[in-house]
Amino acid sequence: MPELPEVEITARRLGGATAGATVESTLAPGLNALKTYDPPLSILEGRRIEGLHRRGKLFLLDLEDELTLLIHLMSAGRLQLFDRRASLRDRTSRFLLRLPDGSELRLREFGTKQRAWVKLLRAADVETDDTLSALGPEAWPDPPPFVSLLDAPRPLHALLRDQHVIAGIGRSWVDEILHDAKLSPFKRGADLDADEAERLRTATIEQLTPRRAGIVVTEYTDEAHGTMTESTDGGGHFVEGGPMEALVGKHPGRSLQQVLPGLLAPPLGGHGFEGHRQGLRYSQV
Repeated sequence: MPELPEVEITARRLGGATAGATVESTLAPGLNALKTYDPPLSILEGRRIEGLHRRGKLFLLDLEDELTLLIHLMSAGRLQLFDRRASLRDRTSRFLLRLPDGSELRLREFGTKQRAWVKLLRAADVETDDTLSALGPEAWPDPPPFVSLLDAPRPLHALLRDQHVIAGIGRSWVDEILHDAKLSPFKRGADLDADEAERLRTATIEQLTPRRAGIVVTEYTDEAHGTMTESTDGGGHFVEGGPMEALVGKHPGRSLQQVLPGLLAPPLGGHGFEGHRQGLRYSQV
């Protein structure tokens, strides 16, 4: 499941690529993908996209006239921008947002469970939405003190993955965080002393900062974020030059489309992809 670093970077990249575009039409082929009916999807036609950001692991696509699309990838969803529109026979398509230039922001989901979903909300209803209102504070970039936040008689491994306690961490990152903090996953949150709690908070921020890459990034250029180039660091591949400092890490030997399922990448296979919208080139390690 995509977690905070992957969702954060995807939101930045897709947000930059779609900001200012006008919605031509929308479609929800997924039988149960759309979780709301008022306002109707048709109200989005002709509305301008104002930005894309995240809350925990969820995407929020803001449109003019105070409308917001809330998108949850669940475990197998991908949010991608394609130059061409999907065939209506594409069984992976769950939600389609079509733009006048022929491109399409597409929510896709693989597997049989089909749990990814979309809600169309008015701005006044966003903060009171059941899913968003139940989320805990953000795990990055500035979470609250962990002494009080994790003060519960539950193992740290479970507490850190509980989105009601702290939002953004899942199975992929909790092990890295606990290892960095040198804490047992079985230690209970209520048993943390002040030093351990601060060490865990620091490790959380450090691990979730999108900067370490398990792929070789040879070039990354755009007007907003500058150019990133591969460094010659002995352990892993660090890239520098933009405000993100790098893409994401801890997945050596995997292609970019596997590490960042929401980015502009071919759906499956292929290793020579060049994301022309982002000036991004990559190769496998």
